[in-house]
Amino acid sequence: MEVIPAIDLKGGKCVRLFQGRADRETVYYEDPLEVALMWEQKGASRLHLVDLDGAFQGSPKNKEVIKKIAAVLKIPIQMGGGIREEETVAELFSLGISKAIIGTAAVDNPDLVERLVNAYGERIMVGVDAQEGMVAVKGWVESSNLRALDLVKKMEQAGVKEVVYTDISRDGTLQGPNFDSTREIAENTEVKIIASGGVSSLEDIKIARQLEGVGISGIIVGQALYTGKFTLEEALKI
Repeated sequence: MEVIPAIDLKGGKCVRLFQGRADRETVYYEDPLEVALMWEQKGASRLHLVDLDGAFQGSPKNKEVIKKIAAVLKIPIQMGGGIREEETVAELFSLGISKAIIGTAAVDNPDLVERLVNAYGERIMVGVDAQEGMVAVKGWVESSNLRALDLVKKMEQAGVKEVVYTDISRDGTLQGPNFDSTREIAENTEVKIIASGGVSSLEDIKIARQLEGVGISGIIVGQALYTGKFTLEEALKI
C-alpha cells in the first residue's frame, strides 16, 4: 500500500482547504517545488498534485508550477483539478505528469473517460468526490444525483483501473477518512481504490493498510503531514 503526500495548488502556492471551501484556505508553502522535492527526498513513491484553481475554473491554472515540479521530480506525479478536455490531458502528459485524474468530466462526459482510457490506458485515473455518498463536481461546489459507488462501477466498465475516493466532509478536517464508504466501494468493484480526505493519525494509516486485501491500494495524506501530526517516514514504516 502506498502513502501518497498531497500538494494542493492555489495561486501558485501550496495550500490546504477545509472541506474543499475556497474561503477556508491555509497557505503552507510559498514554493510548491520545495515541498515536492521534500516529499520525494523523504521516500514518497509518488506525488498527488491538485490544481484547485483549475477545479473551480474548469481548466488547470497553475501550469508553470506544474511544469517546474514535473521537470525536477523523479517519482511519478498523479494530478487532478480541471482536467475536462482531451487536449488538457495531452498537454499535462507533455509537461511530465504521469497520471491524469478525471473528476467532473467522469460525471458530465463519461465517453471522454472511455476515449482517454483507450488512448492512455492506466495513466487515466478517476477522482470520485462525495458527500453523504453522492458525487460532487466542479471543485465540489455542485452536487449530482449520482451515487459514488455507481460512478465507480461505471468507470470500471469504461476501463479505469484506479480511483481516488474522497469524502468531502472529511477533507482538511483531520477527522479521519470515511473508511466505511471507501471499503464499500473497494469490496464492490475490482478497481484499485486510493483513500483520501481527513487522514489525521498513524492509526488511519494502519486501518488503510489492514484494508489492502479488499482493494485499498493507497492513502493520500495532506494536512496531517503539514501540521506535524506524524511524519511521512513514520507512515511509510507502517
